Amino acid sequence: MSELLAKPLALVLAALLLVTVGAGLGVWLAAGHYRPQLDQAAKDLAACRAARGNLEALVGDQNAAIAGLANQAEQRQAKAAQAVADAQQQAGQHFAAAQRLQQERTEGDQCGATEVVIDHELGLGN
Repeated sequence: MSELLAKPLALVLAALLLVTVGAGLGVWLAAGHYRPQLDQAAKDLAACRAARGNLEALVGDQNAAIAGLANQAEQRQAKAAQAVADAQQQAGQHFAAAQRLQQERTEGDQCGATEVVIDHELGLGN
């Protein structure tokens, strides 16, 4: 009875050995075939990560520069608004002075009278 059992057991063990050897050979062949591709993919991945890091740094620099430019634009706009307000105030003062000059009437020589009025407005007269 042990002879009857030994033969099928030997066949099963031989089949398992062949399957194991075949699987090992398949893994070895697959590793040999795919290893260069995996190595190249790993190099490409490292290069992509380095490029991404550089791009992120550049984008950060650009964002900082854009924020600086926006701040400068706001400052220029505020200065321009203040300059317009100052110019309007000065224009109003000059217009009022011109109105006073036109309304002031003096008798006699017009050139002399004009000179007196202008000197008075400029603070040159007594």
